[in-house]
Amino acid sequence: MLTPVTMKLDLGAAIAEELNIEEVFSFSIAGHIIKVDESTVVSWVIIAVMTLLAIILTRNLKVEGKITKRQAFLELIYEKGEDFFKGLVGEEGTQYIPWLMSMALFIGVSNIIGIFSPTFFGSMKPPTKSMQVTAVMALTSIVLVEYAAFRAKGFKGRLKAFAEPIWIITPINILEVFTKPLSLAMRLFGNVLAAFTIMELIKIVTRNTLIPMVFSLYFDLFDGLLQAYIFVFLTSLYIHEAIEKTETEPKEKKVKKRKKTKSPENSSVKV
Repeated sequence: MLTPVTMKLDLGAAIAEELNIEEVFSFSIAGHIIKVDESTVVSWVIIAVMTLLAIILTRNLKVEGKITKRQAFLELIYEKGEDFFKGLVGEEGTQYIPWLMSMALFIGVSNIIGIFSPTFFGSMKPPTKSMQVTAVMALTSIVLVEYAAFRAKGFKGRLKAFAEPIWIITPINILEVFTKPLSLAMRLFGNVLAAFTIMELIKIVTRNTLIPMVFSLYFDLFDGLLQAYIFVFLTSLYIHEAIEKTETEPKEKKVKKRKKTKSPENSSVKV
């Protein structure tokens, strides 16, 4: 009879511990205390490691002549990613592809770092389990979308786009500017937290077995990469929608030609 209560307490404690973002260090600037939590520190670690790997992997690349297998592999990966994002944002949005690739890599590594952290880095919580991290990433994405919209359509063109296709839905279009980052942040945070909760339930039910390791391949690894894909996929669609020029049909000028009709009464027939 105590098993359900124990399971409930264990799950609640595990979720509370996972959502608790502890302070790592703090410092003061002009009398203001700035606190740095563990999600920020882990994000810095991920950025530093990814930057270091990028520098190492891109050293001694050749433009001409015979290339190494490493360069051929990197070019293949980049071309595949570029073709994928180009199909989403179009030719006009190719300048935003490097940012989309970088965001996909960061979110993917952030989601799955919990699998490798006990072995290589010590106990580190994925930054995407912090609502503030997902909110900032979503806000950054929408700022980029709006920047792309203003750059492609101009200031007046972007303002006119809020009244399309008809002026009556202008408030809804304006509201979308705020709901899009909210949906991106909540979707990423909610799915990462849901995957953790399901894994904790599986661990409780199948305690002292190897079954959680099998499910971990999906919920911790595959689902983490899937959420990164969904985030950049939606951002790409937002960019394409923002820079897409609305096709307006030219107004046809109707030229009325006065036709002189001759009625049988007025026409004279010459025999």
